[in-house]
Amino acid sequence: MLADMGGGFWMPPQGSDMAGDIDWLFFFIFWICVFFFVLILVLLVGFAWKYRYREGQPTLDAPKHNTAAELTWTFIPTVIVVVIFFYGFRGYLHMVVPPPDSYEVDVTAHMWDYTFAYPNGQISDDTNLHIPVDTPVVFVLTSTDVLHGFYMPIFRIKKDVVPGRYNKIWVQAKMLGTFDIFCTQYCGQDHSSMRRKVIVQTRAEFVDWVNNLGGGKLPPVARGHYLWQTRGCSSCHSVDGSATGKAPTWKDVFMSQVQTQSSGMMLADENYLHEVITHPNIHPLPGFQPLMPPTEGLLNERDVGDIIAYIKSISVNYHPSSVLPGAAGPSSGPSK
Repeated sequence: MLADMGGGFWMPPQGSDMAGDIDWLFFFIFWICVFFFVLILVLLVGFAWKYRYREGQPTLDAPKHNTAAELTWTFIPTVIVVVIFFYGFRGYLHMVVPPPDSYEVDVTAHMWDYTFAYPNGQISDDTNLHIPVDTPVVFVLTSTDVLHGFYMPIFRIKKDVVPGRYNKIWVQAKMLGTFDIFCTQYCGQDHSSMRRKVIVQTRAEFVDWVNNLGGGKLPPVARGHYLWQTRGCSSCHSVDGSATGKAPTWKDVFMSQVQTQSSGMMLADENYLHEVITHPNIHPLPGFQPLMPPTEGLLNERDVGDIIAYIKSISVNYHPSSVLPGAAGPSSGPSK
């Protein structure tokens, strides 16, 4: 009722093919609890009234044993527990064993956010999870720091996200829309704000979205600028020469001489840029704290190459020729 609109009093809508079985088992257990609660309460009150102490009534010996009663309250709970175990274990196996043709999404949790990576090597750039409808999708879960919990009420799936290991859980969504993702493990100060959305799209919409992810078919320079905006680079590195106080500007850095603390003066060519992007803080600079986070898993080789192309494009030290060597220049008119 609170997690998503359109649900019942107890549950949000059934957004996956396994949600119906989970809800059935939940209500089966719930109504068994209600039945026995009412039965025991009625018997308790009835017996307390019927066998209350009254003046002048003889005191009778309490019954010592009743075989029929003993068998009844042993056999019935045993059958109920076996039924709950059977349907619960069958549902558990269904949740943890994905179909062999499932689409795979890597989910990395960290304080206090999620990163969603797709098979084409790109990362969701709107911080939300996108999946296609009516398609089995398996989530490969890991954490970079502490224990988190990956929970989507609309699908009735939840799995611990453990640092140093990989867990898997899968779903086949059957409803289009935007729904909540929560962290269910107290993971620190901003645990309550560790919320994202799962966006269920038609297959055509999802394919179009994922093919354009990470800049899609943009040329290298334009895509490098796009990555600077969407991968967190812009929060520390300016591109107009202004100082942020956190990291050096990218403006005019290409082919300039850079003073480093560990290696002295270095030429900021393509090799230098590739090294400092893929191995953050390897060459610390005077006046800056080594705060750059790891880029492994965040940037692939194409991303790094496009970022370097963008850095080159905003440097006064970069002078590419638009004329092929040996080609004739524009004609200056007929000779006389």
